[in-house]
Amino acid sequence: MFHDLVRVRGLDDFQLKLTFDDGRSGVVDCKPLIARGGVFAKLRDPAVFRRAKVNEELGVVTWDDEVDIAPETAYRLATGAPLAGWMEADTEVV
Repeated sequence: MFHDLVRVRGLDDFQLKLTFDDGRSGVVDCKPLIARGGVFAKLRDPAVFRRAKVNEELGVVTWDDEVDIAPETAYRLATGAPLAGWMEADTEVV
């Protein structure tokens, strides 16, 4: 089960405060993502970066619905939870 993002707040120095549907939250330093370039290159502009918002349909942080961070990646970066650990803990057999 992925944890949906419910709130995003832009901070100074290309950081985001993210809050998830399970109540956990944390700060993500986006500078390493921006440094990768590609789709994240446009976020080098502070005015663009400050437009971060929650895409409620997908539960992700997005910029102009063109650039986003996958929910499982955002959760890991914000909470420090190991990706495999929280994914395995939430597995259900159907």
